Amino acid sequence: MSYTDYYDVLGVARDAPPSEIQKRYRTLAKKYHPDVSKEPDAEERFKEISEAYDVLRDADKRALYDKWGPSWRAVSEGRAPPVSDADVRFDFGRYGVGSAETDLNAIFEQVFGGTGPGRGRGVRRERRTSEQETTLELGITKAFQGGPREIFFVEPQTGAKRRLTVNVPPGVRDGQKIRLAGQGRGGRGDLLLVVRLVADGAFRLEGSDLHVVLKVSPDEAALGTNAPLETLDGRVKIRVPPGSSSGRVIRLRERGYPMKGGGRGDLLAEIRIVVPPEPTAEEQRIYEELRRVSRFDPRAG
Repeated sequence: MSYTDYYDVLGVARDAPPSEIQKRYRTLAKKYHPDVSKEPDAEERFKEISEAYDVLRDADKRALYDKWGPSWRAVSEGRAPPVSDADVRFDFGRYGVGSAETDLNAIFEQVFGGTGPGRGRGVRRERRTSEQETTLELGITKAFQGGPREIFFVEPQTGAKRRLTVNVPPGVRDGQKIRLAGQGRGGRGDLLLVVRLVADGAFRLEGSDLHVVLKVSPDEAALGTNAPLETLDGRVKIRVPPGSSSGRVIRLRERGYPMKGGGRGDLLAEIRIVVPPEPTAEEQRIYEELRRVSRFDPRAG
């Protein structure tokens, strides 16, 4: 069975961290995007790059891909991996060697919290009743970065407080579930963490677009400026055009939150003019002079 190696597609090592995978994807996506690339195979390469990134950026998909290779998608959909081709090898690891049905059921029990086709329905029902679900609230910045996070929750049967460390995949989305095997009720079922993204400082999320307020002074709004703005990727300078009023939105393409199918949304910075609460004597004099000479009427028209 021949298949495309996603690591080769992106040109990264198999142990590459998520940040390196994301950086490499951005570079290749810009190069081969069909709207801008002049390469003859740009469209096909862009699809290949996007598919590779979609798998390797997701911790769960990547784990299955690393284990099952070309058969990872079949396993993720609950189907038995194909065994007809001589060049296909599967690493059963700690599941040991037994009948195909026994091994597959064991794998499904460990990876998916259920059983594969055939036997084990009683175990599946018991496991489901032992499942526990709780909400994992994450600020937008922490969800974007991913990494280990400590969670605290209460065991419903005993009332005991528990603390766990969960590895959050970078760019996790609102409503996405993270399954922790064997951490459910009584340590027999699974713990399902339902991700809820919450406003983080200045960031507000709508779909994959990030909204942020950009505060500027009256003179910056009138004359224009290069204002600093915090983004998920760090601080950048954003150009504020002369004559910008409060409410004007400046869009930064692909600086928003990661999208499900790859790529990112936009960052929308809304200008808000802020005046000094207590002007100095000099500022007061200049504002009075401005009022005297200006013919601008903000309420006209």
